Amino acid sequence: MENYNIFREMGKDLSAEDIAMLSPLHLAYIGDAVYELLVRTYLLTKKMPVNQLHKLATKFVKAKSQADIVHDLEDFLTEKEWDIVRKGRNAKSNTMAKNATLIDYKYATGFEALLGYLYVLNMDKRLEEVFEMILKINITKEKGD
Repeated sequence: MENYNIFREMGKDLSAEDIAMLSPLHLAYIGDAVYELLVRTYLLTKKMPVNQLHKLATKFVKAKSQADIVHDLEDFLTEKEWDIVRKGRNAKSNTMAKNATLIDYKYATGFEALLGYLYVLNMDKRLEEVFEMILKINITKEKGD
């Protein structure tokens, strides 16, 4: 039972047809949760008090950061992945982030759609590669600050 994954178990009833029918906003919906879990799990390694972890997590997950990240990832992404970002960016949403411009919010939605796409297609290795690239980008930017 070593390879059991509760998250994969929950999605086992999604067929390829179901996945193909998901809108970019559906992909962003799950991508938001995937990214939040990746960031929080990564930050646990920092051995900080929870309030500091929360502040640090916010720097990763706010719309402006996600928009910056997706632009930084552009050359790293495949054509299909960038297409998912574009579809997410262009999706009509009735919500708006509190502290973000419309453009940043749209690109953040595209970023989350990409992560959702990789997740629902069980592309865990690619999801890991993308997240590792995000961490490299973040470290590089921190050194530049």
